[in-house]
Amino acid sequence: MKMKALCIALSLLAVPAVSFAQSPFDQLKKSAGDAGKGAVEKRINAKLMEDSRKNQCSFKSGTDVLEPGCDKKLKNLTNALVEAKKQLDGAGVKNYKFEVSGHTDSSGDAAKNKALSEKRAEVIVKELVNRGIPRGEIIAVGRGSEQRVANPDDTPAKKAKNRRYEIQVRL
Repeated sequence: MKMKALCIALSLLAVPAVSFAQSPFDQLKKSAGDAGKGAVEKRINAKLMEDSRKNQCSFKSGTDVLEPGCDKKLKNLTNALVEAKKQLDGAGVKNYKFEVSGHTDSSGDAAKNKALSEKRAEVIVKELVNRGIPRGEIIAVGRGSEQRVANPDDTPAKKAKNRRYEIQVRL
């Protein structure tokens, strides 16, 4: 009887030890993966921000119609996204989206500006999709004048800085 009780006690002690032995390693692996993903995301977003600033396309005032002469800029943006996709895939990152956010200056009605900024972002998304970026990997978001880079935007130059789009990856 004592031998049977001893066997049961030892088996009960061994089972939790096995499950606990795997748990810290799994948590450590996940933490390292999350930290690595965060570093990749930060690096890619810095590059995408730089590329979107260098490759801004102008829209006709108050519309979502692109001004002529954006082909080279859109090609550069497409190349930046292709490079970002390679880095994400190489790092083993899955389920990411590229976000094109449209922004306006503070002139006019806020609701109309938000709608216009979303339409402009969608125009950029469509152009990037036409150049080979999969539609399922890219979204358009309108921000209106919520996130101004020049504040207050009380001069034509400051207003122009706020009329922009930005591209980032979201994990």
